[in-house]
Amino acid sequence: MEGMRWALLLLGGDLGDPPAYLDRATELLARAMGHHPCSSRDHWTIPWGFDDRRLFLNRALLVQTRCAPEDLMLLALDIEREMGRERPAAGGYAPRTIDIDILLIEDLMVSCERLTLPHPRMHERAFALAPAADLCPEWVHPGLGRTVLDLLNDLHGR
Repeated sequence: MEGMRWALLLLGGDLGDPPAYLDRATELLARAMGHHPCSSRDHWTIPWGFDDRRLFLNRALLVQTRCAPEDLMLLALDIEREMGRERPAAGGYAPRTIDIDILLIEDLMVSCERLTLPHPRMHERAFALAPAADLCPEWVHPGLGRTVLDLLNDLHGR
């Protein structure tokens, strides 16, 4: 068991009742962490990586955890399964009830079979950076040396 660390998570989904799914995932994470996480506003966005008429709902959460990064990832995957997340057999992106990504855990850089930190595509995704910027605009991406807000502004050409 490690010391307490701040972790930035991203929840998203587009199937069923996305606000209810995000609320349920937030509740399950709160129970597992032993405290209610800080939450961004909800952001409706177009799907990324596949075509679909449904909008995605995204929410960032800031949690304190003693979990090792890999254990936090396993917890996220367990919650996804419990909430009915189905992954396409062929891989790739598809509609989903819930998706839980770990964007950052403080200044950690991790690369293992199930997890890469910081999230390897967060700097390319406004749908991840906008909710993250609601909570921690000044957090620095340890691999790029840029703040969350700077990365979001980069995507918008500012």
